[in-house]
Amino acid sequence: MITKMTKYTFLLLRSDTEAFLHEVQDLGVLDIKRSRKPVDAVSAQLFREAESIRHEIETVEKCDFSKDAAHAALSAKLEAASAAFAEKKHWGDMDTAQRKALEQAGCHFHFYTVPTKKFNPSWAENYAIEVIEQNEKNVRFVLIDRATEGANNFQLPETRVADEPLDELAAHVQQLKESVMERESEMEYRKQDVPLLQQAYAEKAQELQRYLAQSGSERAAEDYIAVMTGFAPTEEDERLKAALDQKAIYYISEPATAADNPPIRLKNNWFARNFETLTGMYGMPVYDEFDPTPILAPFFLLFWSFCMGDAGYGLVLIALGLLLHKTNFDLLGLKKHWRLVTTLGVGTFVIGLFLGTFFGINLKEISWIPKGFRDLMLVGKLELGGTSYDIAMVAAIAIGVFHICLAMVIKAIGLTRRAGFKQAISTWGWVILIVGGLCVASLALTHVLNATATKIAVIAVGVLSVLGIFIFNKPGRNPLLNIGSGLWDTYQMATGILGDVLSYIRLYALGLAGGMLGGAFNEIGSMLLGAHPTWQWLPFLVIVLLGHGLNFAMSCLGAFVHPLRLTFVEYFKNSGYEGKGLEYEPMTKKIKS
Repeated sequence: MITKMTKYTFLLLRSDTEAFLHEVQDLGVLDIKRSRKPVDAVSAQLFREAESIRHEIETVEKCDFSKDAAHAALSAKLEAASAAFAEKKHWGDMDTAQRKALEQAGCHFHFYTVPTKKFNPSWAENYAIEVIEQNEKNVRFVLIDRATEGANNFQLPETRVADEPLDELAAHVQQLKESVMERESEMEYRKQDVPLLQQAYAEKAQELQRYLAQSGSERAAEDYIAVMTGFAPTEEDERLKAALDQKAIYYISEPATAADNPPIRLKNNWFARNFETLTGMYGMPVYDEFDPTPILAPFFLLFWSFCMGDAGYGLVLIALGLLLHKTNFDLLGLKKHWRLVTTLGVGTFVIGLFLGTFFGINLKEISWIPKGFRDLMLVGKLELGGTSYDIAMVAAIAIGVFHICLAMVIKAIGLTRRAGFKQAISTWGWVILIVGGLCVASLALTHVLNATATKIAVIAVGVLSVLGIFIFNKPGRNPLLNIGSGLWDTYQMATGILGDVLSYIRLYALGLAGGMLGGAFNEIGSMLLGAHPTWQWLPFLVIVLLGHGLNFAMSCLGAFVHPLRLTFVEYFKNSGYEGKGLEYEPMTKKIKS
């Protein structure tokens, strides 16, 4: 869940700011955002000038030509001039004086470019045509006619050919190239001016601060004020306010709202807390969103365990997690995540048992394992519609369907809470159609609903979903537009959902591949071991240990990347999660490395 935040606004003399920040660091709970707020037209103008300098600094430092208006204009002119020059080369130069004399006599020139296959030589029998250039691709020809804007009954678009001679066009292109290069060089060279720009920005900001101080109070006319905004967890209010009151600091506190864009601190139970790192990798939720971690945690654990697919590898992960915790050993910086490693190991061990694999050994074939437990293993075939499917593959697809349906429900609830039910009607329509349809189908197949009840339920689901998707998806809009929008959404949903569901087959494929590869190393080692092993134990151990070590490393990589993709792409896309929040980072003397 997302921790409730309190917004604090502080009004300080500039001379007290440094001491105040030291006190904030001692408290260690305030996430300070410094702000300078204009109070009238003069201060607003000073603020705009300071911001203008800051944007100029960013443009110069990044040297982003696309954001420089002068460079963009020159580049556009260069592109147009180069195109005109390239076209003119096909036609060649013509004496300007002679052309003007002919036009004054009523002979006007019209230039055409047509594909070679469409050029008709018989045109020359009816029109005054002169072919200028002909190749396998195009034919360029000039038509002389008394019409000024095109030949009579000659329905072809004319080609724009520059009147200037080639040497003038070439000179113009070269001039523009030099101008573009000069602008780029100027922007590169201006990087040396960044310190001066930064100094100018600092001076302008100081001028603004001085003006704010003069406007704030006559007693502070020789100083200037600083307005600071900070956020702290609401649960810290009592302790924080007591400390601030003792220091006689003027402040205003109020509950933070989504419009304030407060920083986000996640607060979850011991299990979900292990997976907050994964949420942070994608991005924190905004203040009025759902925290995805409680849903991400169990599904990522399930996905990871499915991809590893081996109970023996789960024991290795448990041992690795405890080793990271109990010793100074740190593998790939995982020491601080030892709880996550251990949790993933427990999940892998449990799911690996149900998948029937232990260090590549097929547990289904071991006779001393109780028959009741072997029957629970997701090993073997399942008959559906007269066709056999691997049980593990069916389970992976079923997990995917449930995961996506859950995402759609969460999206509908979240959108309703944030924007109102009217804006979420279309989303609820899809939830009713897909989730409701699947529920009705399940109840019908398990004979919970009889034929009559099933018929009524199907009609209800169909009517409600059609109304939501096609009729009321945008209340107040033309119904025809709503129907068109619904058809487009239907196409996108039909293609998207199918691809999303099929993506979950990777859970089955990775687990199967890891189990088969582990079994292959066992067989190779057994072939070397022979019936009466003596020294053969050594190569057997080398092959088995190296083989399973390699398989374990590859399985861990796949088990991390692919579940992360299923979460970040399939789940977050269908749940509407964007992850644009800011992480809570209080000012403290305990600095993170």
